[in-house]
Amino acid sequence: MKYITTLLITICVSVYGQDYSDLLKKIESSKPGDSQFLLRGYAHSGYEKRGEESSFVGGSFNPIFLWRQSDKLLFEAELELELEHGETALALEYANMAYELRDNLTVRVGMFLLPFGTFSERLHPRWINRLPSSPLGFGHDPIGPMRDMGIELRGNTKLGSRSLSYSLYSTNGPSLNDGEDHDLSEDEAGMLNYLNFEDNNSNKAIGGRLGIFPLASPALELGFSGQIAEVGNHETEYENTAANLYALDMSYVNNIIFLKGVVDLKGQLNQINVDDESYFSDEDSSSYSFLNQSQASYLQASFRPAYVRNSFVKNLEIVGRYSQIETPEGALWESNQSQYVVGLNYWLDWRTVLKIAYQVNESSAAGGHVEEDEHGDEGGDNAILIHWAFGF
Repeated sequence: MKYITTLLITICVSVYGQDYSDLLKKIESSKPGDSQFLLRGYAHSGYEKRGEESSFVGGSFNPIFLWRQSDKLLFEAELELELEHGETALALEYANMAYELRDNLTVRVGMFLLPFGTFSERLHPRWINRLPSSPLGFGHDPIGPMRDMGIELRGNTKLGSRSLSYSLYSTNGPSLNDGEDHDLSEDEAGMLNYLNFEDNNSNKAIGGRLGIFPLASPALELGFSGQIAEVGNHETEYENTAANLYALDMSYVNNIIFLKGVVDLKGQLNQINVDDESYFSDEDSSSYSFLNQSQASYLQASFRPAYVRNSFVKNLEIVGRYSQIETPEGALWESNQSQYVVGLNYWLDWRTVLKIAYQVNESSAAGGHVEEDEHGDEGGDNAILIHWAFGF
Protein backbone atom coordinates (compact mmCIF):
# COMPACT_ATOMS: atom_id res chain seq x y z
CA MET A 1 0.00 0.00 0.00
CA LYS A 2 2.85 2.40 0.84
CA TYR A 3 4.49 1.59 -2.54
CA ILE A 4 1.26 2.28 -4.42
CA THR A 5 0.72 5.59 -2.58
CA THR A 6 4.27 6.72 -3.34
CA LEU A 7 3.85 5.75 -6.99
CA LEU A 8 0.62 7.73 -7.30
CA ILE A 9 2.19 10.81 -5.73
CA THR A 10 5.20 10.50 -8.04
CA ILE A 11 2.91 10.33 -11.08
CA CYS A 12 1.02 13.41 -9.89
CA VAL A 13 4.26 15.31 -9.38
CA SER A 14 5.52 14.36 -12.83
CA VAL A 15 2.22 15.32 -14.50
CA TYR A 16 1.49 18.57 -12.65
CA GLY A 17 5.01 19.60 -11.79
CA GLN A 18 4.22 20.11 -8.11
CA ASP A 19 6.74 19.97 -5.34
CA TYR A 20 6.59 16.64 -3.46
CA SER A 21 6.51 18.16 0.05
CA ASP A 22 3.77 20.69 -0.91
CA LEU A 23 1.58 17.89 -2.20
CA LEU A 24 2.02 15.92 1.00
CA LYS A 25 0.94 18.98 3.04
CA LYS A 26 -2.21 19.35 0.93
CA ILE A 27 -3.07 15.68 1.38
CA GLU A 28 -2.49 15.94 5.13
CA SER A 29 -4.68 19.06 5.45
CA SER A 30 -7.52 17.41 3.51
CA LYS A 31 -8.00 14.67 6.14
CA PRO A 32 -11.31 14.88 8.02
CA GLY A 33 -11.24 16.01 11.67
CA ASP A 34 -10.57 13.44 14.35
CA SER A 35 -13.79 12.41 16.11
CA GLN A 36 -13.96 11.46 19.78
CA PHE A 37 -16.51 9.42 21.72
CA LEU A 38 -16.99 9.39 25.50
CA LEU A 39 -19.43 7.37 27.62
CA ARG A 40 -20.28 8.92 30.97
CA GLY A 41 -23.31 8.67 33.26
CA TYR A 42 -24.52 7.86 36.73
CA ALA A 43 -26.48 5.25 38.66
CA HIS A 44 -28.06 4.80 42.08
CA SER A 45 -29.86 2.37 44.34
CA GLY A 46 -31.01 2.41 47.94
CA TYR A 47 -33.54 1.79 50.68
CA GLU A 48 -36.50 3.94 51.71
CA LYS A 49 -38.91 3.77 54.65
CA ARG A 50 -42.02 5.92 54.21
CA GLY A 51 -44.45 5.76 57.08
CA GLU A 52 -45.27 2.11 57.72
CA GLU A 53 -43.94 0.97 54.34
CA SER A 54 -40.36 0.22 53.38
CA SER A 55 -38.67 -0.99 50.23
CA PHE A 56 -35.39 -1.26 48.40
CA VAL A 57 -35.55 1.18 45.48
CA GLY A 58 -33.55 2.49 42.58
CA GLY A 59 -31.57 0.31 40.30
CA SER A 60 -31.61 3.18 37.80
CA PHE A 61 -28.89 3.60 35.20
CA ASN A 62 -28.36 6.80 33.21
CA PRO A 63 -25.74 6.47 30.45
CA ILE A 64 -24.64 9.76 28.85
CA PHE A 65 -23.21 9.65 25.33
CA LEU A 66 -20.87 12.44 24.22
CA TRP A 67 -19.60 12.65 20.66
CA ARG A 68 -17.21 15.27 19.28
CA GLN A 69 -17.37 15.08 15.51
CA SER A 70 -14.84 17.89 15.09
CA ASP A 71 -13.43 20.80 17.07
CA LYS A 72 -16.76 22.63 16.74
CA LEU A 73 -19.46 19.99 16.19
CA LEU A 74 -20.75 18.03 19.21
CA PHE A 75 -23.58 15.67 20.14
CA GLU A 76 -24.88 14.63 23.57
CA ALA A 77 -27.65 12.32 24.75
CA GLU A 78 -28.80 10.75 28.02
CA LEU A 79 -30.92 7.64 28.50
CA GLU A 80 -32.64 6.64 31.72
CA LEU A 81 -33.30 2.99 32.52
CA GLU A 82 -35.10 2.23 35.76
CA LEU A 83 -37.57 -0.16 37.34
CA GLU A 84 -41.15 1.11 37.56
CA HIS A 85 -43.79 -1.14 39.14
CA GLY A 86 -41.77 -4.25 38.39
CA GLU A 87 -41.02 -3.37 34.75
CA THR A 88 -37.98 -1.80 33.11
CA ALA A 89 -38.73 1.66 31.74
CA LEU A 90 -36.58 3.38 29.13
CA ALA A 91 -36.71 7.14 28.60
CA LEU A 92 -34.76 9.67 26.58
CA GLU A 93 -33.74 12.49 28.90
CA TYR A 94 -32.19 14.64 26.17
CA ALA A 95 -30.50 14.41 22.77
CA ASN A 96 -29.10 17.41 20.94
CA MET A 97 -26.47 18.62 18.52
CA ALA A 98 -24.30 21.67 19.19
CA TYR A 99 -22.03 23.85 17.11
CA GLU A 100 -19.42 26.19 18.61
CA LEU A 101 -19.80 29.45 16.73
CA ARG A 102 -16.80 30.77 18.64
CA ASP A 103 -15.02 30.01 21.91
CA ASN A 104 -17.73 31.57 24.09
CA LEU A 105 -20.84 31.11 21.93
CA THR A 106 -22.65 27.85 21.10
CA VAL A 107 -25.87 26.98 19.29
CA ARG A 108 -27.65 23.67 19.91
CA VAL A 109 -30.74 22.01 18.44
CA GLY A 110 -32.83 19.07 19.66
CA MET A 111 -34.11 18.05 23.08
CA PHE A 112 -32.12 19.68 25.87
CA LEU A 113 -32.32 20.46 29.57
CA LEU A 114 -33.70 23.97 29.87
CA PRO A 115 -31.74 26.67 31.69
CA PHE A 116 -34.86 27.57 33.69
CA GLY A 117 -33.04 28.09 36.95
CA THR A 118 -30.23 25.62 37.61
CA PHE A 119 -31.66 22.53 39.33
CA SER A 120 -32.83 20.57 36.28
CA GLU A 121 -29.84 21.45 34.13
CA ARG A 122 -27.00 21.19 36.66
CA LEU A 123 -28.07 19.56 39.93
CA HIS A 124 -30.60 16.78 39.28
CA PRO A 125 -28.15 13.86 38.60
CA ARG A 126 -28.14 11.47 41.56
CA TRP A 127 -24.48 11.83 42.42
CA ILE A 128 -24.60 15.65 42.13
CA ASN A 129 -27.84 16.16 44.09
CA ARG A 130 -26.69 16.31 47.71
CA LEU A 131 -29.87 14.59 48.99
CA PRO A 132 -31.63 11.35 47.98
CA SER A 133 -34.82 13.21 46.95
CA SER A 134 -35.57 16.22 44.79
CA PRO A 135 -37.12 19.41 46.21
CA LEU A 136 -40.91 19.72 46.02
CA GLY A 137 -41.90 21.03 42.60
CA PHE A 138 -38.64 19.95 40.99
CA GLY A 139 -39.34 16.23 40.64
CA HIS A 140 -42.23 14.18 39.24
CA ASP A 141 -44.78 17.02 38.88
CA PRO A 142 -42.56 20.03 38.28
CA ILE A 143 -43.58 23.64 38.70
CA GLY A 144 -41.63 24.91 35.73
CA PRO A 145 -40.07 23.31 32.64
CA MET A 146 -37.15 20.90 32.88
CA ARG A 147 -36.48 19.93 29.24
CA ASP A 148 -37.99 20.64 25.81
CA MET A 149 -37.50 20.44 22.04
CA GLY A 150 -36.10 23.49 20.30
CA ILE A 151 -33.07 25.63 19.55
CA GLU A 152 -30.81 27.50 21.98
CA LEU A 153 -28.02 30.06 21.79
CA ARG A 154 -25.78 30.25 24.86
CA GLY A 155 -22.52 31.85 25.81
CA ASN A 156 -20.64 34.02 28.27
CA THR A 157 -19.05 37.45 28.24
CA LYS A 158 -17.47 40.10 30.46
CA LEU A 159 -19.13 43.18 31.89
CA GLY A 160 -16.18 45.18 33.11
CA SER A 161 -14.33 42.88 35.48
CA ARG A 162 -17.42 40.72 36.12
CA SER A 163 -18.56 37.64 34.21
CA LEU A 164 -21.98 37.02 32.66
CA SER A 165 -23.48 33.83 31.28
CA TYR A 166 -26.55 33.93 29.05
CA SER A 167 -28.95 31.69 27.20
CA LEU A 168 -31.76 32.41 24.72
CA TYR A 169 -33.99 29.64 23.39
CA SER A 170 -37.16 28.88 21.44
CA THR A 171 -39.00 25.61 22.13
CA ASN A 172 -42.38 23.95 21.68
CA GLY A 173 -43.28 25.22 25.14
CA PRO A 174 -45.75 23.77 27.65
CA SER A 175 -49.33 22.79 26.85
CA LEU A 176 -52.47 23.49 28.87
CA ASN A 177 -54.67 20.72 30.25
CA ASP A 178 -58.06 22.26 29.43
CA GLY A 179 -60.09 19.35 30.80
CA GLU A 180 -61.40 18.39 27.36
CA ASP A 181 -58.79 15.75 26.50
CA HIS A 182 -60.08 12.42 27.80
CA ASP A 183 -56.52 11.05 27.89
CA LEU A 184 -55.72 13.57 30.66
CA SER A 185 -57.24 13.90 34.11
CA GLU A 186 -60.11 16.39 34.29
CA ASP A 187 -59.12 17.04 37.91
CA GLU A 188 -55.95 18.71 36.60
CA ALA A 189 -57.65 21.25 34.31
CA GLY A 190 -55.53 24.41 34.23
CA MET A 191 -52.28 22.55 34.90
CA LEU A 192 -49.36 22.87 32.48
CA ASN A 193 -47.83 19.85 30.79
CA TYR A 194 -44.13 20.41 30.10
CA LEU A 195 -43.57 17.26 28.00
CA ASN A 196 -44.98 18.87 24.86
CA PHE A 197 -42.67 17.14 22.40
CA GLU A 198 -45.15 17.50 19.53
CA ASP A 199 -46.33 21.09 19.67
CA ASN A 200 -50.07 21.45 20.42
CA ASN A 201 -50.26 24.79 18.62
CA SER A 202 -48.34 26.96 16.17
CA ASN A 203 -46.92 29.18 18.92
CA LYS A 204 -43.38 28.68 20.20
CA ALA A 205 -42.11 29.49 23.68
CA ILE A 206 -39.36 32.10 24.03
CA GLY A 207 -37.15 31.97 27.09
CA GLY A 208 -33.71 32.40 28.51
CA ARG A 209 -31.51 32.82 31.54
CA LEU A 210 -29.01 35.46 32.62
CA GLY A 211 -26.36 34.46 35.16
CA ILE A 212 -24.31 37.11 36.97
CA PHE A 213 -21.11 36.62 38.98
CA PRO A 214 -21.10 39.78 41.12
CA LEU A 215 -17.88 39.00 43.01
CA ALA A 216 -14.32 39.05 41.73
CA SER A 217 -14.22 35.29 42.34
CA PRO A 218 -16.77 32.85 40.81
CA ALA A 219 -17.97 31.79 44.28
CA LEU A 220 -21.38 33.51 43.94
CA GLU A 221 -23.76 33.25 40.97
CA LEU A 222 -27.17 34.91 40.74
CA GLY A 223 -29.55 33.90 37.97
CA PHE A 224 -32.81 35.14 36.46
CA SER A 225 -34.84 33.01 34.03
CA GLY A 226 -38.01 33.70 32.09
CA GLN A 227 -40.28 32.10 29.52
CA ILE A 228 -43.43 33.23 27.70
CA ALA A 229 -45.73 31.10 25.55
CA GLU A 230 -49.29 30.54 24.39
CA VAL A 231 -50.21 27.16 25.80
CA GLY A 232 -53.78 26.38 24.71
CA ASN A 233 -54.62 23.67 22.19
CA HIS A 234 -55.06 24.70 18.54
CA GLU A 235 -58.62 25.52 17.42
CA THR A 236 -60.09 25.53 20.93
CA GLU A 237 -61.41 28.37 23.06
CA TYR A 238 -58.12 28.20 25.01
CA GLU A 239 -55.90 28.69 21.95
CA ASN A 240 -54.72 32.17 23.02
CA THR A 241 -54.25 31.32 26.71
CA ALA A 242 -50.77 32.50 27.68
CA ALA A 243 -48.35 31.50 30.43
CA ASN A 244 -45.55 33.59 31.92
CA LEU A 245 -42.87 31.72 33.83
CA TYR A 246 -40.09 33.19 35.98
CA ALA A 247 -37.28 31.76 38.10
CA LEU A 248 -34.63 33.15 40.43
CA ASP A 249 -31.65 31.03 41.42
CA MET A 250 -28.58 31.39 43.61
CA SER A 251 -25.38 29.43 44.14
CA TYR A 252 -22.57 30.12 46.58
CA VAL A 253 -19.64 27.70 46.92
CA ASN A 254 -16.54 28.74 48.84
CA ASN A 255 -13.72 27.48 51.03
CA ILE A 256 -14.10 28.72 54.61
CA ILE A 257 -10.58 28.66 56.00
CA PHE A 258 -11.36 28.99 59.72
CA LEU A 259 -13.92 26.13 59.43
CA LYS A 260 -11.47 24.00 57.42
CA GLY A 261 -14.18 23.13 54.95
CA VAL A 262 -16.39 23.99 51.99
CA VAL A 263 -19.77 25.70 52.26
CA ASP A 264 -22.27 25.10 49.45
CA LEU A 265 -25.52 27.11 49.32
CA LYS A 266 -28.17 26.60 46.62
CA GLY A 267 -31.63 28.04 46.10
CA GLN A 268 -34.30 28.54 43.46
CA LEU A 269 -37.77 30.09 43.18
CA ASN A 270 -40.14 29.21 40.31
CA GLN A 271 -43.26 31.30 39.63
CA ILE A 272 -45.89 30.25 37.05
CA ASN A 273 -48.69 32.58 35.92
CA VAL A 274 -51.34 31.28 33.50
CA ASP A 275 -54.20 33.38 32.12
CA ASP A 276 -57.42 32.85 34.08
CA GLU A 277 -59.93 30.67 32.25
CA SER A 278 -63.17 28.82 33.01
CA TYR A 279 -63.13 25.02 33.07
CA PHE A 280 -66.05 22.58 32.98
CA SER A 281 -66.62 20.04 35.74
CA ASP A 282 -68.50 16.85 34.82
CA GLU A 283 -69.04 16.11 38.50
CA ASP A 284 -71.54 18.92 39.04
CA SER A 285 -72.07 19.95 35.37
CA SER A 286 -70.89 23.51 35.94
CA SER A 287 -68.00 25.80 35.12
CA TYR A 288 -65.44 27.04 37.61
CA SER A 289 -62.41 29.34 37.51
CA PHE A 290 -59.49 30.29 39.74
CA LEU A 291 -56.39 32.49 39.87
CA ASN A 292 -53.98 30.21 38.05
CA GLN A 293 -50.67 30.90 39.81
CA SER A 294 -48.24 28.30 41.14
CA GLN A 295 -44.96 28.57 42.99
CA ALA A 296 -42.18 26.23 44.06
CA SER A 297 -38.95 27.02 45.87
CA TYR A 298 -36.10 25.45 47.80
CA LEU A 299 -33.10 26.50 49.84
CA GLN A 300 -30.28 24.07 50.54
CA ALA A 301 -27.06 24.29 52.56
CA SER A 302 -24.21 21.81 52.95
CA PHE A 303 -20.85 21.77 54.67
CA ARG A 304 -17.93 19.41 54.14
CA PRO A 305 -14.84 19.59 56.41
CA ALA A 306 -12.55 18.81 53.49
CA TYR A 307 -9.41 20.29 55.02
CA VAL A 308 -9.27 18.53 58.37
CA ARG A 309 -6.56 15.91 58.84
CA ASN A 310 -8.77 12.98 59.79
CA SER A 311 -9.29 10.93 56.62
CA PHE A 312 -12.77 9.78 57.67
CA VAL A 313 -14.15 13.12 58.85
CA LYS A 314 -12.91 15.00 55.78
CA ASN A 315 -15.16 12.84 53.57
CA LEU A 316 -18.33 13.58 55.53
CA GLU A 317 -20.87 16.19 54.44
CA ILE A 318 -23.83 17.64 56.38
CA VAL A 319 -26.83 18.74 54.29
CA GLY A 320 -30.12 20.47 55.01
CA ARG A 321 -32.92 21.59 52.67
CA TYR A 322 -36.29 23.30 52.86
CA SER A 323 -38.71 23.25 49.93
CA GLN A 324 -42.32 24.26 49.39
CA ILE A 325 -44.97 24.19 46.70
CA GLU A 326 -48.21 26.12 46.29
CA THR A 327 -50.74 25.50 43.52
CA PRO A 328 -53.88 27.57 42.76
CA GLU A 329 -56.55 27.93 45.42
CA GLY A 330 -59.86 26.74 44.01
CA ALA A 331 -58.32 24.31 41.53
CA LEU A 332 -59.08 20.62 41.88
CA TRP A 333 -55.31 20.13 42.11
CA GLU A 334 -54.91 22.73 44.85
CA SER A 335 -52.01 21.96 47.16
CA ASN A 336 -49.89 23.64 49.80
CA GLN A 337 -46.93 21.56 50.92
CA SER A 338 -43.60 22.05 52.62
CA GLN A 339 -40.73 19.67 53.22
CA TYR A 340 -37.68 19.58 55.51
CA VAL A 341 -34.76 17.22 54.87
CA VAL A 342 -31.55 16.74 56.84
CA GLY A 343 -28.85 14.38 55.69
CA LEU A 344 -25.35 13.04 56.21
CA ASN A 345 -23.22 12.02 53.25
CA TYR A 346 -19.98 10.07 53.00
CA TRP A 347 -17.90 10.53 49.85
CA LEU A 348 -16.10 7.34 48.87
CA ASP A 349 -14.37 9.34 46.15
CA TRP A 350 -15.09 12.61 44.34
CA ARG A 351 -18.10 11.16 42.43
CA THR A 352 -19.30 8.28 44.60
CA VAL A 353 -21.46 9.08 47.61
CA LEU A 354 -23.49 7.28 50.27
CA LYS A 355 -26.43 9.45 51.41
CA ILE A 356 -28.58 9.04 54.53
CA ALA A 357 -31.44 11.49 55.11
CA TYR A 358 -34.57 12.03 57.19
CA GLN A 359 -37.44 13.77 55.41
CA VAL A 360 -40.40 15.53 57.05
CA ASN A 361 -43.46 16.47 54.98
CA GLU A 362 -46.22 18.89 55.87
CA SER A 363 -49.19 19.26 53.52
CA SER A 364 -52.56 20.93 53.23
CA ALA A 365 -54.13 19.65 50.02
CA ALA A 366 -57.62 21.09 50.04
CA GLY A 367 -58.20 19.85 46.52
CA GLY A 368 -57.07 16.33 47.37
CA HIS A 369 -53.81 16.66 45.45
CA VAL A 370 -50.50 15.66 47.00
CA GLU A 371 -47.22 16.34 45.22
CA GLU A 372 -45.42 13.18 44.09
CA ASP A 373 -41.69 12.69 44.26
CA GLU A 374 -39.47 11.70 41.36
CA HIS A 375 -40.53 8.05 41.70
CA GLY A 376 -44.23 8.90 41.48
CA ASP A 377 -44.77 8.21 45.19
CA GLU A 378 -46.90 10.60 47.19
CA GLY A 379 -44.77 12.54 49.63
CA GLY A 380 -47.24 12.82 52.51
CA ASP A 381 -45.40 10.49 54.91
CA ASN A 382 -42.14 11.23 56.71
CA ALA A 383 -39.32 9.11 55.35
CA ILE A 384 -35.88 7.66 56.00
CA LEU A 385 -33.87 7.59 52.78
CA ILE A 386 -30.61 5.73 52.19
CA HIS A 387 -29.10 5.99 48.72
CA TRP A 388 -25.81 5.05 47.11
CA ALA A 389 -25.04 7.02 43.95
CA PHE A 390 -22.05 7.29 41.69
CA GLY A 391 -21.03 9.00 38.48
CA PHE A 392 -18.74 7.48 35.94
